[in-house]
Amino acid sequence: MLIIPAIDLKDGQCVRLRQGEMEGATVFSDDPASFVSHWLGQGARRMHLVDLNGAFAGKPKNLAAVKAILAEIKGEVPVQLGGGIRSLETIEMYLDAGIDYVIIGTAAIKQPGFLHEACDAFPGNIIVGLDAKDGMVATDGWAKVTDHNVIDLAKRFEGYGVESIIYTDIGRDGMLSGVNIEATVKLAQALTIPVIASGGLTNLDDVRKLCEVADEGIEGVITGRAIYEGTIDFAKAQDLADELTA
Repeated sequence: MLIIPAIDLKDGQCVRLRQGEMEGATVFSDDPASFVSHWLGQGARRMHLVDLNGAFAGKPKNLAAVKAILAEIKGEVPVQLGGGIRSLETIEMYLDAGIDYVIIGTAAIKQPGFLHEACDAFPGNIIVGLDAKDGMVATDGWAKVTDHNVIDLAKRFEGYGVESIIYTDIGRDGMLSGVNIEATVKLAQALTIPVIASGGLTNLDDVRKLCEVADEGIEGVITGRAIYEGTIDFAKAQDLADELTA
């Protein structure tokens, strides 16, 4: 199981939000690319990038920082990126730049036709990010909770041909309160494509608990605040995950 470091980009800086609030951003670095080399050195095998300004603006806003990160990675590990992806042109631009997977969030729910087109045009490169609170999907940077059930929607998107689902429990993200294992497993069991957990990873116990259920279809877990604030030692977490899911 992969432990996937998150690099959240706001105004060219690496930050972390608490529960999606832009005003509550903690700045971790003015040089996000330097963090990438740090996580690669710690054994990261995939990177997760989010263009936070892009997510709110609906178009790419941190392209210079993304390109600097890709230059640092040099194709060594796969990179997935979300935030502001609303057109096939944007997807093509990112894939041409060296991104391996683009993550479609709000647009997947509001414009399912766009998601369908993206899966057809770029098979194997599209991930859907589903954010949910109490099993219901949230959109627009978590500002709105919809009446869509997360499992029903994920099954529909699986039928479109998405590569995997990133599932974030928005009651827990950036709050260091533990991953919602039960909800993540329930979603993974309902699908045949992999699920990547996100939101709330706090310590090695969380890693152990996720590893216990990894064979239900959980491919990895995205972590941000915990590795930046030091409640998890990244290298130890990945070593533990490798040991428990070998």
